Amino acid sequence: MQSPPHQDSGDSPPLSTPESTVTTDQPPPSQPPPPPLQIPITWPPDGTLTLPWITNFMSTLNHSSRHLKPYDLPTILPVKVFDALILTGSKILHKEANCVVVEPEGGDGKESEVVVVGDVHGQLHDVLWLLNEGAGLPNENRWFVFNGDYVDRGAWGLETFLILLAWKVFMPHRVFLLRGNHESKYCTSVYGFEKEVLAKYGDKNEGKHVYRKCLGCFEGLPLASIIAGRVYTAHGGIFRTIPATPSKRAKGKKNRKVILNPESVPLSLGSMEELAKARRSVLDPPWEGQNLIPGDILWSDPSNKPGLSPNKERGIGLLWGPDCTEDFLKKFSLKLIIRSHEGPDAREKRPGLGGMDEGYTIDHVVPSGKLITVFSAPDYPQFQAAEERYKNKGAYIVLKSPNFDTPIFHSFEAVTPRPKVNPYYDFEDVIDSDEELDMSLMAEASS
Repeated sequence: MQSPPHQDSGDSPPLSTPESTVTTDQPPPSQPPPPPLQIPITWPPDGTLTLPWITNFMSTLNHSSRHLKPYDLPTILPVKVFDALILTGSKILHKEANCVVVEPEGGDGKESEVVVVGDVHGQLHDVLWLLNEGAGLPNENRWFVFNGDYVDRGAWGLETFLILLAWKVFMPHRVFLLRGNHESKYCTSVYGFEKEVLAKYGDKNEGKHVYRKCLGCFEGLPLASIIAGRVYTAHGGIFRTIPATPSKRAKGKKNRKVILNPESVPLSLGSMEELAKARRSVLDPPWEGQNLIPGDILWSDPSNKPGLSPNKERGIGLLWGPDCTEDFLKKFSLKLIIRSHEGPDAREKRPGLGGMDEGYTIDHVVPSGKLITVFSAPDYPQFQAAEERYKNKGAYIVLKSPNFDTPIFHSFEAVTPRPKVNPYYDFEDVIDSDEELDMSLMAEASS
């Protein structure tokens, strides 16, 4: 299933050329049968998660997705267990900084590594494969940084997010969950997650309760990470400085401000101090003032055109060119930017940038380093209206000690067959990429 890893070197191929080659792995050797599932899942009496609890949680949700109806999930994962997990995880996430610092130091003198994962979009079985057979489970010498977009489009966003949240609770200093643009009220109301939750827990009190608790947890997800002082990761990308917006009182109206058109203010890169002070606990617009930075980090895209400009295709965030990548890396003494946010559908509409066939692209190569996009949902999206599927591979990136700045790319194919399930959104009418967002609906969702 997995292609052999490719280690990046200084001599990069053309940006549109995939770097991985495809081979078929040999079948794994036979293994002893797994322990019997413990159903229903119960919360540990002392509230302390263990590795056996986590592995049973993963196996049980996998079993449920394959053998039970969606509305049977509460018999497997009772609401009180969901509440305990979401509350514990939320407390941890809300205490973390906007930009988490990942300092990987292996124990027992062993080599340590950081695995960076892109969008997974509710593709539970691909995430389970990545953890169990691909990169391997988190441990004392293996860190994980997830770049967001755990939910929407795929049919198992809830199970996917809760499994990763359980790992966060179990190993809070080894697993880091960042926020994606789909961890929002607007996107989850359009691309399926809200309806997924209501289908599984009912559209009355319990379902609405579970959905609200998930949104509250999403608010706590950090925005970015710095790995070993050399690698910046975020869902969408870089961010602007918050412009000083001169204001004046409108005649006869006390305390009412007239804000200048933000597009009339020249854009420049923001600082880590501004990122640290940004208000991330907002799920949707207005993206202004201190909310500009979360909007940029979650929604921005790279471009081959120099400069920093508003992202008019998406209606939110920025477009930035190779010169801005160089300035950002140099300004913060970094070697790599690893972002996600763009699958094969989005890249199909962006000539000049590499496609997502292999699950990753190297978008900018500049004197100070590189900009990489990684996308970890293979054969995406799960529900496709086109006659021919994209059949893209997913990918994850491994950064190894001592410097953690030489990416090793691992491409992998989707787990097949996927369990049959109905979509939770009208995938034939909803646009495949997050372009041309209905900003009025977005503002309405946030009210």
